[in-house]
Amino acid sequence: MQVKDIMTSNLHTLTQSATLHDAHNMSREYGIRHIPIVDVLTGKYVAIVTQKALVSKVMKLANLYGQDCLTEQEKLVPIMDVAIKDGDTVQANQPLLEIAEYFVNYKHGCLPVVDEEGKLEGILTSSDFVKLAIKLLKQP
Repeated sequence: MQVKDIMTSNLHTLTQSATLHDAHNMSREYGIRHIPIVDVLTGKYVAIVTQKALVSKVMKLANLYGQDCLTEQEKLVPIMDVAIKDGDTVQANQPLLEIAEYFVNYKHGCLPVVDEEGKLEGILTSSDFVKLAIKLLKQP
């Protein structure tokens, strides 16, 4: 099996001009834990916002400014201040076993899937592996 066999390709993304508020809303609205950031002109992958980083920043703002001012403060924080910029990526044709071992060894929750030019094709998450395990366990 390859990465493309289980990756999520119908993604919700943001661009570099987005704010923490945009990411927080997207995370809540769609129930997603990882939001890729792409270049608006090229479609190339730039960074990723994780649920951990998002929640951490939101909690810090809430503690500093209070719940009443949270939305306004979120709008002032550029998403690139929260995003992970130098994270690892994978390609769709890589062997799934190799990437599964990588997930376990490096405790990743997700890896963006990019093509040879760096354009975002999808995302591979720990949930994708759990769904695969369920599918395989249901087989006779």
